[in-house]
Amino acid sequence: MPMYKGFQKVAMLIICANPLPVTISAKILFWNLVKRSNLAVLNNYLKTLKLKNMNKAELIEAMAKAADCTKTQAGSALDGFCSAVTTALKRGDKVTLVGFGTFSVSKRAARIGRNPQSGKEIKIAAKKVAKFKAGKELSTKVAK
Repeated sequence: MPMYKGFQKVAMLIICANPLPVTISAKILFWNLVKRSNLAVLNNYLKTLKLKNMNKAELIEAMAKAADCTKTQAGSALDGFCSAVTTALKRGDKVTLVGFGTFSVSKRAARIGRNPQSGKEIKIAAKKVAKFKAGKELSTKVAK
């Protein structure tokens, strides 16, 4: 019995459940890898399909490479940026980075909601929330 038979259901789930568009050639490549039982190459391909969220450490590493500085310096720069934006937003100011986007504060009015478990009405207090609106240049680069 060929080794790839056990992978068929998993392969279909990965291809069908993948939120990113998978081209026909990618599907053919995937099936060829499964049929050949080349697990190392298959694992590398599966890693490329996974959506990944960048965490703070990865962002610091990327900033350090881009700015040609140490990770410590990049971490300090990121912390300084975050604290400056937070301070400005607490004051009610907007922070605009032309081409990147705008950080601002929005006010949400008090409202009456419903507890989904009991169905009873509950009061939801008014609050301020931070917002980010991407700039035109960032939106254009992401859309490509």
